[in-house]
Amino acid sequence: MAAILAKKLGMTQVFQEDGSVARVTVLEAGPCPVTAVRTPERDGYAAVQLAFGQSKEKHLTKAELGHLKKADAPPLRTLAEFRDADIGVEPVLGATVTVETFEAGSRVKISGVSKGKGFQGTIKRHNFASGPKSHGSHNVRAPGSIGASAWPARVMKGIRGPGQMGNKRVTQKGLEIVSVDAKQNLMLVRGSVPGPTGTLVEVRSDA
Repeated sequence: MAAILAKKLGMTQVFQEDGSVARVTVLEAGPCPVTAVRTPERDGYAAVQLAFGQSKEKHLTKAELGHLKKADAPPLRTLAEFRDADIGVEPVLGATVTVETFEAGSRVKISGVSKGKGFQGTIKRHNFASGPKSHGSHNVRAPGSIGASAWPARVMKGIRGPGQMGNKRVTQKGLEIVSVDAKQNLMLVRGSVPGPTGTLVEVRSDA
């Protein structure tokens, strides 16, 4: 399973060789140095830790700078572990993962934090139907009854109601890579990717 960290730059469209239009999300993927290698013998699980996102030394703690220095990595903002990941290079401290690990036509799954939409009602949040709008109805967008009678005499757990919408970790699966630009570290993925522009996402191959 190939893996890399990327930054969402926005959406655009590209014309393909057959004349069709592909709506794509542009990702700045890597380069990501390997900053740690977890082994079952020492850590109890197998994983590779990657770093991404240029930063200034003053924005990192001495512990973080020392951890990055072990891998001869520059100041980087984000660290993320990928378990059982075949990152395309030998999982050695200091190795670098680039967008060349992926190729056009392959499928990936991308994880990120979705856009926060604040406190929303049940119609927007859960696609509930609205109530009657005529004859003096006061139940147009209300959720309706959520309780029962003498039994269980309480509201059951898991009832869908109003609340915060979005701002959760989401994984979009089965996305197709349209093209890869190794020189500019860009990856064009067909469709939408979780999160607003500028957010950090995790890209994994989706076999």
